[in-house]
Amino acid sequence: MSLIVQKFGGSSVKDAEHVMNVARVVTDTYKKGNSVVVVVSAQGDTTDDLIEKAAEINGDSLASKREMDMLLASGEQISISLLAMAIQKLGYPAVSLLGWQAGFKTTSSHTWARIRKVDTSRIKQELDQKKIVVVAGFQGLSRYDDITTLGRGGSDTSAVAIAAAMHADLCQIYTDVEGVYTADPRKIKGAIKLNEISYDEMLELATLGAQVLNNRSVEMAKKYNIELEVLSSLTQKPGTIVKERPKMEKMLISGVAKDTNVARISVTCIPDKPGLAFKMFSKLSARDINVDIILQSIGRDGTKDITFTVPKDKGAEALQIIEKFANDNGTGAVHYDDKIAKISIVGAGMETHAGVASTMFEALYNRQINIQMISTSEIKVSVLIDKRDADLAVEAIHDKFFPDND
Repeated sequence: MSLIVQKFGGSSVKDAEHVMNVARVVTDTYKKGNSVVVVVSAQGDTTDDLIEKAAEINGDSLASKREMDMLLASGEQISISLLAMAIQKLGYPAVSLLGWQAGFKTTSSHTWARIRKVDTSRIKQELDQKKIVVVAGFQGLSRYDDITTLGRGGSDTSAVAIAAAMHADLCQIYTDVEGVYTADPRKIKGAIKLNEISYDEMLELATLGAQVLNNRSVEMAKKYNIELEVLSSLTQKPGTIVKERPKMEKMLISGVAKDTNVARISVTCIPDKPGLAFKMFSKLSARDINVDIILQSIGRDGTKDITFTVPKDKGAEALQIIEKFANDNGTGAVHYDDKIAKISIVGAGMETHAGVASTMFEALYNRQINIQMISTSEIKVSVLIDKRDADLAVEAIHDKFFPDND
């Protein structure tokens, strides 16, 4: 008998018909003699709807993060109870557990908490009674007994955390596509499904905007060597395996990703002296704001310019911090732009092939798409462009690297 952890996203449980479909997938796994733990996200657009409800009260002001967690965590409670009911309707035993009931202990960083540990005693107790355990993803409990949430895509992380803590035999991530593709198959006709992909490549794609897996879940899977399978909840076809060392020969690139949750902040005329860059970025770090691409100009006239990107949903908060820094340290102007997109190519094969970046830039040039910033590493190249050109850029780059799959 195997222990299998299955995770279903919001689109997989968006209505009663989809919930019953998930219940059938879960019970089919259970009927084969497996112990099953199911992690579920909020239905459909529930989280966005809840955010809008908060905005009706708070307007443009920032709501209390603690109260936002209390609000947002309610979405998963609806999903798990409905799925447990659907499983019971099919004649199988099931129990739903909120994050804290399932033993998730987190840090106290509201809306972006990290998992400290998972006490699996309650889950094991329910499994011993031959029940299918349905767990609310995305949430946990801080040491102050406050509800916390793990950030967007946190249910993936919840599922991998349970798989790691319980030494599960398999962790399956069900989505509305049949696996990991070289680009979004809903938008790029020639997108190719990958049979396997490495943790490192998947981590880059997830971080850079591919919406198949949450990047923190991939980090955790790599750390604990949890093999993941990404597959569709609708077709039941074999999906993509995410593992340490794929058997396939390395492709030149594994995928093209688009991220429109990006804002760019530029600070001009920063005094060119030690410590100011550290001071500026440490203030963002203290507020759990991740900085991605950073570009510093060559110093001139005793000053320098620094441009960097942050998640768009953290943009307003980051801008407040940077404007105060600028006022306190006598810098020049602060410029903000959130009408941009980050387009990236990822592939372990890039390490041994020259000219990959120039091929990407040529694809953009051929469509007259202007590049604003560039960032590179051993297995990725990212560029910032105007948001209006994002879909065209992905199509152009994908066609350049995969010309025979249109």
